[in-house]
Amino acid sequence: SENPSVTLFRQYLRIDTVHPKPDYDAAIQFLERVGTDLGLACQKVEVCQGRVVLILTWQGMNPRLRSILLNSHTDVVPVFEEHWTYPPFEAVKDSQGNIYARGAQDMKCVSIQYLEAIRRLKTEGKSFARTIHLTFVPDEEVGGHKGMEMFVQRPEFKALNVGFAMDEGLASPSDIFSVFYGERSPWWIKVKCMGSPGHGSRFISNTAAEKMHKVINSFLAFRESEKQRLKSDSSLTLGDVTSLNMTMLEGGVSFNVVPSEMAASFDIRIPPTVDLKAFEEQVATWCRGAGDGVTYEFHQKCMDQHITSTEESDPWWKAFSGVCRDMNLQLKLEIFPAATDSRYIRAAGHPAIGFSPMNRTPVLLHDHNEFLNEQVFLRGIEIYTRLLSSLASVPPLPTEG
Repeated sequence: SENPSVTLFRQYLRIDTVHPKPDYDAAIQFLERVGTDLGLACQKVEVCQGRVVLILTWQGMNPRLRSILLNSHTDVVPVFEEHWTYPPFEAVKDSQGNIYARGAQDMKCVSIQYLEAIRRLKTEGKSFARTIHLTFVPDEEVGGHKGMEMFVQRPEFKALNVGFAMDEGLASPSDIFSVFYGERSPWWIKVKCMGSPGHGSRFISNTAAEKMHKVINSFLAFRESEKQRLKSDSSLTLGDVTSLNMTMLEGGVSFNVVPSEMAASFDIRIPPTVDLKAFEEQVATWCRGAGDGVTYEFHQKCMDQHITSTEESDPWWKAFSGVCRDMNLQLKLEIFPAATDSRYIRAAGHPAIGFSPMNRTPVLLHDHNEFLNEQVFLRGIEIYTRLLSSLASVPPLPTEG
């Protein structure tokens, strides 16, 4: 008696695509089989060894028009099984209809919702002017460097002729749906402090630890100020402020030796409203203020600050938001607090919206006991069905001749 869309969702959840050894082959074979069943054209692009992007295409009546891109990633993050009520790759459904599995929210639900929305539209005999492409990409959970980042540089991506893209968002515990039109820029900075070494019994001057103390104080004082800014202004979301966390601390060789070098690593996420050059100068000032021999290096430095228009004059946003109004969906526009593959799509010059239609659902991505209720999942298919109809029917734009 289970809805076939729910059954398909649970089958996909049972494919173990967890890092560090995701079974990408099984996922691609499964999705290709579904796409073939739907009559979609299939293309596989190996962006590097062992990393394949699957493209499923529903050809539009006017291929010259820019296409709609539906993106999702196939990989999921690791689990700590001892903290799970049910095995995380069995997709157990409880008596309330909650489906427990890694990837239930992030983001295997969206992959199947895309496909099932297309199934409904095809069953209804619909056809559209614009082509719809679905891309299933690897390695998003480890930065997308061997996935979407490489794919957007390839001729196969350029041939998709993307006009507007949709990618993942987040669940929302309230009635409201979150919609993400931009992302914070992730910066990973390692600060190294060189100082005078010596015996642990002496008061040595100019030590690496003293300098590191000043560095940490400066970084964490800024962290506290941003934390308080978020707390004191109810109009702000996490994506509107700069988050900063010290994630690693290194140094020392023995209890009785004052080390000549110490290092601290920081994970910083910067909203698109911040001047990135000015922020780097602030980092440099903190390091200079700690003394001589203090340097920093970037292990990640995203400088892209593209955002997607949410003005009603924008034809893509008008098509998206119009459906939401018609369906009485309350939207909250936000900057995504972490990072998704949307950043690579926007950097390539294409508008992208992050949207996972999961309201009245606790945010459990990367958490224990990740689940999605089957009724929320099915409602999401209905929402995507309406969104695809609207987006794929956007009239030709002036730039499309």
